[in-house]
Amino acid sequence: VALLLAACAAMNTLQAEIATFGEWPAGRAPGSYAFDRLPSQQARPDVQQRLEDAAHRALAVAGFSAAAPGATPDVLVQVGARITRTDTIAWDDPLWWRGGFGYWRPRPWIGPYWRYPPPTTVRYDREVALLLRDRASGAPLYEARASSDGGTAGGAETLAAMFRAALIDFPRSGINPRSVSVPLQP
Repeated sequence: VALLLAACAAMNTLQAEIATFGEWPAGRAPGSYAFDRLPSQQARPDVQQRLEDAAHRALAVAGFSAAAPGATPDVLVQVGARITRTDTIAWDDPLWWRGGFGYWRPRPWIGPYWRYPPPTTVRYDREVALLLRDRASGAPLYEARASSDGGTAGGAETLAAMFRAALIDFPRSGINPRSVSVPLQP
C-alpha cells in the first residue's frame, strides 16, 4: 500500500531543473508587480495571457501581489516559455542495432528483428523563465528558469508548477542548476 501511495504521489509531482541568477536587494520586500510584454508577446495576447495566468500563483507564493489597474508597480515581470516536441525513431541513432531490436535469451543472441513501422518516441522539453526588473530604474533584480521533460506537452497545471519551481528559492540564488520537486495542482 505504501508503494502504491508513493507511486500516486510521484505522478502528481513535477521534477524540474532550475537556475536562478541575481541578487535581490537585502531588506527589500517583494512588492506589487505588473507584467511587461515584449512586442513579440503583444502580437499574440491570448497565448501570453495564459502564460501570465500560470505565473500569477508562483509570484503570490514568493510574496508579490498584482498591482491594481492604474497603480504603479514596484517590479516589472517578464515571462516566457518554450515547449519543444522531438520525435525520435530508432534509426535516428547511427548505432540503431544496439539495444531493443534484438532479443536475448539465456543462450546467445538469436538475431535482430524489426517492426514496421519502426517505433517512435515522443519527448517534450519544457522551459519557463522569469525576469524581475525594478520598475523605477529598469535594473534586472532576479532571473529564474525551470526546465523539465516528459511524454506530454503538459497544460496549465504543468506551466504553473514550473513557475513555482523557478521561484521556489526566491529571493535567494543557489547552486545552478539544481533539481527540485513541485506538486502539480489544478
